[in-house]
Amino acid sequence: MIRWLANSTDRVGNTDRAISRAISRWHPSHVDTAMKSLSNSANHSLLWFGVATLLAARRGTTRKAAMRGLLSIGLASAAANAGLKPLLPRRRPAASELPAYQKIANPPSSSSFPSGHAASAAAFATAVAMESPRSGLVVAPLAAAVAYSRVHVGVHWTSDVVAGAALGSGIAWVTQRWWPVREVDEARARPLDTVPDLPRGRGLVLVSNQRSGDADYNPADELEAALPEAVVIRAEPDRDLDEQLDEAVEAAGDAALAIGVAGGDGTVAAAAAVAGRRRLPMVVVPTGTLNHFARDVGVYDLQEAVDASGAGQAVAVDLALVDVHPGHGADPESADVMRTRCFLNTASLGSYPDLVRLREQWEPKWGKWPAFAAALVVVLHRAEAVDVKIDGRWTKVWFLFVGNGPYHPRGMVPAWRPTLDSGLLDVRWLRADIRYSRLRAVAALLLGALGHSRVYGQREVAELDVELAVPGMLATDGEVVETAGRYTFHVAKEPIPVYRRDEDRWTGRGRPYLRV
Repeated sequence: MIRWLANSTDRVGNTDRAISRAISRWHPSHVDTAMKSLSNSANHSLLWFGVATLLAARRGTTRKAAMRGLLSIGLASAAANAGLKPLLPRRRPAASELPAYQKIANPPSSSSFPSGHAASAAAFATAVAMESPRSGLVVAPLAAAVAYSRVHVGVHWTSDVVAGAALGSGIAWVTQRWWPVREVDEARARPLDTVPDLPRGRGLVLVSNQRSGDADYNPADELEAALPEAVVIRAEPDRDLDEQLDEAVEAAGDAALAIGVAGGDGTVAAAAAVAGRRRLPMVVVPTGTLNHFARDVGVYDLQEAVDASGAGQAVAVDLALVDVHPGHGADPESADVMRTRCFLNTASLGSYPDLVRLREQWEPKWGKWPAFAAALVVVLHRAEAVDVKIDGRWTKVWFLFVGNGPYHPRGMVPAWRPTLDSGLLDVRWLRADIRYSRLRAVAALLLGALGHSRVYGQREVAELDVELAVPGMLATDGEVVETAGRYTFHVAKEPIPVYRRDEDRWTGRGRPYLRV
């Protein structure tokens, strides 16, 4: 075994020297200047910080790609420079064997193995490609050039670069354990062919909430231009949105064929309650800050909503309900009447509303998982345990999360839904009745092992009954909406049809075709 390792090492060393000698014999050219400039630009990952800044300038997958890339660089650089280099010392190529026109000023003197530049370049390129394949196609050649430049300027052997690149790529892939990559752009859902066509918005009653998203942007004029035959209501700040929408549908009478909404998740949930009561399909135009529901459905802008509603293309989406029981510390005006609220994304009890608020505040800058992790640490530090009875059994929890449908990944931070019509609720909680539960939860999250921790619980059920020892606040879709001592969560019997463009029938924006 020792002899085999020695022979293998000798073969690698001979190959390294042969490659370096071959490069040193090349005649001077502009390639030498380019390689030296490129190699120096990647010092301390400055090149990748610049690329990340460009990628992060636009919200969406490129911003997530930049965040994952920077995280991967940090981990790869630490592993290569602080971990492996001290453990595996190796001399760098002899400067005397390199022609002057290929040398860089002030070459490094640390261990040659592995290449930190190659590790950072590969980590960044791999991470970017995981989130945004198109951006990855642009970044990958640049990363390969940086890696090669370290051999060209004579500061690394080829095997140093290969090992560094393998290390960086591997670390980028491992980040999925903590921060999973969304596998699909839109969740699966059953297509429906029973919804009416709404050309030019005919038969659509749509409410526009200008308080969602950008405060300086009012989408109502744009909606009226894109859907000229629709009834567009400009939401009044001092009135319940569902009440305004109900009145408009009543006024339209039989001419109302569908309900539309332009706003964020809270606004969409209010419109969904009306759609569910009146058994009407719904058109969603995302104009909020994060638009989680619209992204899960697969509607990213006004044009997609226009296309789908005009073509009569929709999918079935579950509507989750929560019954707020009378008594049990319910709000005074509803103390004798059971109230039912709906939610499209999530509901929560305990400290989760604060966690959601902080996560949504930080998510546009940091990305969902880093924002969630930071918010979890802050919220658990100041949280108070809640005594709850879940299906007849009392326990202490820091918070209780209820998702409208199973969220992915299991045993980790809920990130997205792979399906919209499962008929199930995703229930997750963090226990507070175990010693050092908060510290254990944070440690398990950092290690990517939350699903294996005793403090973490998860179930998928069709119905959930929850009673609180002390009345607590209920938050739905990120907004606190109720205070009571008992809640029953379940899924509505009939899903809501939501207009979504069938991508198999569209070659380009606004141009339908039928596949043969």
